[in-house]
Amino acid sequence: MKNTIKYFALFVIAFSISILACKNSKEHSKAADSSIIEKVVPENLKWSERMMLSEIERVPKASMLDFVKKPRWSYTNGLVLSAAIKVYEETNNQTYYDYIYTYADEMIDSTGNIKTYKLSNQNLDMIKSGDVLLYLYPKTKEERFLKAIETLNSQLESQPKTSEGGYWHKKVYPNQMWLDGLYMAEPFHTHYAKDYVKDATKAENIYNHIVLQFDLIQKHSRDGKTGLLYHGWDESKEQKWANKETGNSPNFWSRAMGWYGMAMVDVLDFLPENHSGRERIITYLNQFAEAITKVQDKSGLWWQVLDQGDRDGNYLEATGTSMFTYAFAKGVHKGYLDKKYLAVAEKAYEGLIDNLVSVEENGLVNLNKCCGVAGLGGNPYRDGSYEYYINEIIRSNDPKGTGPFILASLELNK
Repeated sequence: MKNTIKYFALFVIAFSISILACKNSKEHSKAADSSIIEKVVPENLKWSERMMLSEIERVPKASMLDFVKKPRWSYTNGLVLSAAIKVYEETNNQTYYDYIYTYADEMIDSTGNIKTYKLSNQNLDMIKSGDVLLYLYPKTKEERFLKAIETLNSQLESQPKTSEGGYWHKKVYPNQMWLDGLYMAEPFHTHYAKDYVKDATKAENIYNHIVLQFDLIQKHSRDGKTGLLYHGWDESKEQKWANKETGNSPNFWSRAMGWYGMAMVDVLDFLPENHSGRERIITYLNQFAEAITKVQDKSGLWWQVLDQGDRDGNYLEATGTSMFTYAFAKGVHKGYLDKKYLAVAEKAYEGLIDNLVSVEENGLVNLNKCCGVAGLGGNPYRDGSYEYYINEIIRSNDPKGTGPFILASLELNK
């Protein structure tokens, strides 16, 4: 009997040890599993898709791009979605098309009204997202999209102008042309004239007016010594930021020139081969490329204030660099620029990857050191000084950087 009790006690002890060992093994296995982080963005894709998927993960609704709290119609949405269109065309992945379409579906009501948009503001920034509609309408034939396209075109027909015919950047910025405005409005306007204006004379008039915008910017904003272009020009010379002799703002801001470079290569997609202004824009693009290359940092990147790289507070900035990379690569591929500029673009892209791109454990891709915003005038007043540009907010994943980064990645097939 004693032996039976003894053996039973030993069995209980052994069984308990076995249970405990099994439990410890499971807990160890569970702990090991918890260290495996699921990749929400696969790392075996090209950078264009990795960044596009990262943006969709961060901002599931394109109407909320640019760190806003409510859906809105603005230029940053159109910028990122223009990149999404290119990614979709290359991959045929429905995820990207859905991201594009959902924005238009949300922001254009059944009657063609554009939510949050006011034509009376005469704001060139609001034209950019029209590129999304120009892409979608031929595919969907939804009349509401066409109605919205016509609304945006009507803004350009009524936009206030300088005495020579240059668009004011916004109604609240009288007599002012900004480099930004050429990217916001002119690719849309050229595409519209090519595909939606059937009257040849009317289309020609639109093309002439588009080229005039570039002619005027070259005439008034380009610095003869450096070849760089000032952010803004005030015809009235009344703004506090305006040089009293030239009307120019005081500094060369990286992203302003980035907008201008992208405007040129994108307008040339639609400007007819036989138009008299085409060669002039290509000449402007070559002058631009020469000037920008001279101020490229040894890292491949460009500075926030382009010509003052060694000045205290200046920094190597992602949005302008991404824009230049795209403009140079596309310019070479389209035959507008000498092939030497492809090496400039490659060096810039390597600089971005090595210095300003980071990847999280779950695969999300970040673009760091983006200038959040910069402008001229307004309230509080922005004086265009060196101190102003270097002290604006710096953040990661600003759409004014991620969109051009995707476009540059596609052009370089990275």
